[in-house]
Amino acid sequence: MRLRAGACIAAAIALSGALLAASAPAGPAVAQDLGKIITGALGKGGSSTLSKTDVASGLKEALTKAGGFASGKLSLKDGFWGDTAVRIPLPGALGNVQKQLKPLGLAGPLDDLQLRVNRAAEAGMPQAGKLVGDAVRAITFEDAMAILRGGDTAATDYLRAKTETGLRASFQPHFSQALAGSGALGAVDSAVKRYGAGLVKTDPKTWLTDAAMTGALNGLFYYVAREEQAIRRDPVKRTSDILRKVFGG
Repeated sequence: MRLRAGACIAAAIALSGALLAASAPAGPAVAQDLGKIITGALGKGGSSTLSKTDVASGLKEALTKAGGFASGKLSLKDGFWGDTAVRIPLPGALGNVQKQLKPLGLAGPLDDLQLRVNRAAEAGMPQAGKLVGDAVRAITFEDAMAILRGGDTAATDYLRAKTETGLRASFQPHFSQALAGSGALGAVDSAVKRYGAGLVKTDPKTWLTDAAMTGALNGLFYYVAREEQAIRRDPVKRTSDILRKVFGG
């Protein structure tokens, strides 16, 4: 039971590290913050004799603490726009037209629309972080064991599968407000009229909202998956005894 419990906490810390690394520089600061999370998960005495309740509570605490880091990083100005790994492109036909016009220096209105979409994603991240936190609080010991038995991105895959449907439903009104506030919804109407109404078969605002929301969630989970893989594979990333014990190194 001790090994299984320790392994579950390690899985929790792996995902915590992924979220933390999305917003914090690499090095001693990351190790120090991860150490605090590990200490909190294990208790003041650092005991490795953990019950199922301890494991579930430790997992929830670690993920709840770390969850704010990912949304915090992406909510900053240029969190999406300034990062080519997660920058949200214009969807479908508008994106294709943008690429065709850019070499001619005529893509300005579409470039502006893309910027507004990414600004909306940045504005919506705090709410996304809260919704992910709600899902984390529902995690059980059995969930933790499923995460442990999975592959390099098991924690990320589990969290996305568990939260995405609810995230999209709850996030949609907030994201629509963010798109309206950034001016993207007005800009997409103008773009569709300017470049051809036949480019978009459905309501442009709904179409853009769905596509942009998908891009925002892709960006959020991208960072979680990338850093989870690093923690599992790279000994340098295993900044605690418990990570080294479970994952090697």
